[in-house]
Amino acid sequence: MSSPVELQLEKLSISDKSTNAFKRQMLILYGSQTGCAQDVAERMSRQAKRRHFKTRLYSMDAYDRDNLINENLVIFFCSTTGQGDEPDNMKKFWKFLLRKNLPNDILNQMKFTVFGLGDSSYIRYNWPAKKLYKRLLQLGAQSIYPRGDGDDQHYLGIDGTLDPWLKGLWKVLMEMYPLPSGLNVLPADVLPASSFRMEFINHKLDPDNNNIVKHDEIYARLVKNKRVTAHDHFQDVRHMEFNISVSDFKYEPGDVLVVRPKNLPDEVDEFIKMMGWEESADKAFILASNDEDRKVPAHWDSILTLRKMFENYLDIFSTPRRSFFEFLSFFTTNEDHTEKLREFCSAEGQDDLYAYNQRVRRTIVEVLQDFPSAKISLEYIPDMFPELQPRQFSISSSSKVHPNQIHLTVAIVQYKTRLQKPRRGVCTKWMSGLKPGECEIPVIITRGTMRLPISLSTPIIFIGPGTGVSVMRAFIEDRIYEGATENYLFFGCRYRDKDFYYQDQWNRYVDEGKLKLFVAFSRDQDNIIYVQHMLRENAKLVYDILHNREGHVYISGRSDKMPNDVMNAFKSILISEGGLTDEQAEKYMIMIERTKRYQQEVW
Repeated sequence: MSSPVELQLEKLSISDKSTNAFKRQMLILYGSQTGCAQDVAERMSRQAKRRHFKTRLYSMDAYDRDNLINENLVIFFCSTTGQGDEPDNMKKFWKFLLRKNLPNDILNQMKFTVFGLGDSSYIRYNWPAKKLYKRLLQLGAQSIYPRGDGDDQHYLGIDGTLDPWLKGLWKVLMEMYPLPSGLNVLPADVLPASSFRMEFINHKLDPDNNNIVKHDEIYARLVKNKRVTAHDHFQDVRHMEFNISVSDFKYEPGDVLVVRPKNLPDEVDEFIKMMGWEESADKAFILASNDEDRKVPAHWDSILTLRKMFENYLDIFSTPRRSFFEFLSFFTTNEDHTEKLREFCSAEGQDDLYAYNQRVRRTIVEVLQDFPSAKISLEYIPDMFPELQPRQFSISSSSKVHPNQIHLTVAIVQYKTRLQKPRRGVCTKWMSGLKPGECEIPVIITRGTMRLPISLSTPIIFIGPGTGVSVMRAFIEDRIYEGATENYLFFGCRYRDKDFYYQDQWNRYVDEGKLKLFVAFSRDQDNIIYVQHMLRENAKLVYDILHNREGHVYISGRSDKMPNDVMNAFKSILISEGGLTDEQAEKYMIMIERTKRYQQEVW
């Protein structure tokens, strides 16, 4: 039986192969929310350049869509965000492809394939990549290789699927687009050219000039940073309030605040000393592109220093991706270090790389400490170090109740890895140290995935365990301000007296007859109680709201077991109270999800 690669090659005619030999141009487009798909796309670009392809690389929304009808070869990389949603930097591109007036042969000149990055524990696993692949076929594009589905649940992570997919794709591509006579594939031990160069200038930077607002950013002045969990509780959760000075400033309940975090100055200083970059750390330079498909990010300052670049833009505390090890192997002066790094990057070394890196969540700083012979050339810094990614926080206030203010409910991320080293999340570590009245930070407001129904008489069940209650507070505040009283909140936490967020506010609403409150304290008794148990305990009420009164359901919280457990609780209620079969209950839940009566935002 022929392999998938052989089947693809059999479809290519001899004339196709000979014609394509003179069109060795490749467009690589990615949709990336946290940088993973971008990193994979950049890896594909480097491999293409080693094979002498003329390569262009863009996020989908940065690409000029009008040129799509002229593209002959396009490789797409697409991640998943939320509950099967497309990444922010491909939303406009996807909307364009969905236009009904596009002819079904408009892309018949295009050869393509798609690789998706996702997590199979989610119901809509790799949904954007699957939809993109299907839509491109509908528009006449020709798939040259089966869609790849990367899975975070694979024991090797995304690379477990990506490596064999790339190997098969390159076999097809090199048959379609053979190398011109006299050219050979550049070997993996040849350092690729850097994407940028640093042009040092005689310029004095203002060390306090950290708040340059650009694009659609606004200033947010911190006025409250209060811990709302007991001091002997294991988790530090903050209620944070920001004042906004923009006139006529408004946002909708369900909207999201986007924050670009920074690294702490003292930690950056230690890192610079470790790398031996003290003499260059504060010299001003302009970052210039060496490559037409790599641009300096628009939100970066035009004049930089190494110190400011690491404080404001580059991540040194994330777990490195494989591309970091590939680059690092070129800069080690110890042969054992070089050999080990190259072994990590080989197909045979993936188990060792996983055990060393992902399994213990080792940071970039820790890797560099383990390979002290590495002397990284400054111009390769932007290629090697990933960008600090923006973080999204559900806004936990109504702009009607708190005009010109934004409230957040932020859990400070702290954990230990298998290395038994304490870790703190980059963004929340920075946010926890912000002093009220002393700082303004640039932020962006974006639309969330959940929206309230128009009618105030519609009964709503809000389910928000832990910090998932953040967006529920915004919804409930807004509804009560407008006069709605059919609000039912199911909240879950560990202890009544340690992490019952916004307890006084909820009790006030209950006393006023504007809220019905159901709380699951999971650790206050011998048997563990979660929100799904509270739903089942109130099955008659829940069924009446959901079915008889056509109410809505909103869910927010962690994506581990809670969403499925809550879904199963609703199905069991439909069966016990409504007499539905298992199959009917499943179809009912699909129906209310499709009609937006059942919405969830989990992470």
